[in-house]
Amino acid sequence: MLDDFMTRAALAGIGVACAAAPLGSFVVWRRMAYFGDATSHAAILGVALSLALQMSIFAGAMAVALGMALTVTLLAGRGYGMDTLLGVLAHSALAFGLVAVSFLSGVRIDLMAYLFGDILAVSRSDLMVIWGGALLVIGLIAWRWSALLTATLSEELAYASGIDPKREQLILTLSLAVTVAVAIKVVGALLIAAMLIIPAAAARPLARTPEQMAFVAALTGGASAVIGLQAAYALDTPAGPTIVCVAAVTFVLTSLLRPILRS
Repeated sequence: MLDDFMTRAALAGIGVACAAAPLGSFVVWRRMAYFGDATSHAAILGVALSLALQMSIFAGAMAVALGMALTVTLLAGRGYGMDTLLGVLAHSALAFGLVAVSFLSGVRIDLMAYLFGDILAVSRSDLMVIWGGALLVIGLIAWRWSALLTATLSEELAYASGIDPKREQLILTLSLAVTVAVAIKVVGALLIAAMLIIPAAAARPLARTPEQMAFVAALTGGASAVIGLQAAYALDTPAGPTIVCVAAVTFVLTSLLRPILRS
């Protein structure tokens, strides 16, 4: 069954959706959209370093994404607005990554595949990495679900409940780095933030509890991956961007139906 490249692509898309759904819900609740952008753009620098050091793309992307996420956390509240800080870091990381790639002599690299993904080229080993990372993220979020919700709702309430908000932020940061590392093969660095945010935003009008929102976001992301792949095959369009387009259409539909769904 896994010899079929479309089957592997669909499983990879569903795996990324399962990892991104609960994490994307927290990104939406905490209004951290730019945070996802900064971390995902840093992955290109991780790809360049991985190729230069002849190490795993997954390991390099995750290390740099985690480093970027920790940098944002450390620099927050030091005189700059969070949107300004994230904007500077996101675009700087992408620029440094693209420049670093240009210095790689003797190494063949399909830059478009890392920018926009190459889900149709997912191998069995890639599939193992994607689902391993997805299960790790799901496990982390499930383990800290109640504490993460409390810290998201109010830092004061978290402290009163004996929960350290900074520790919960670190767990989200680690989960985001893992998700970026596993998703870069599927949708690419430029579209990872879209798969984090759009399915969660589309699920918001359909859910009445946080748990429902995370579950519906996973369904939305997985369905977008499968339908997007079918559409890309039929229309001969890039698979990664087509998947995001399907998710975007779903968001528009649920937004238009929001008054009806809330009544």
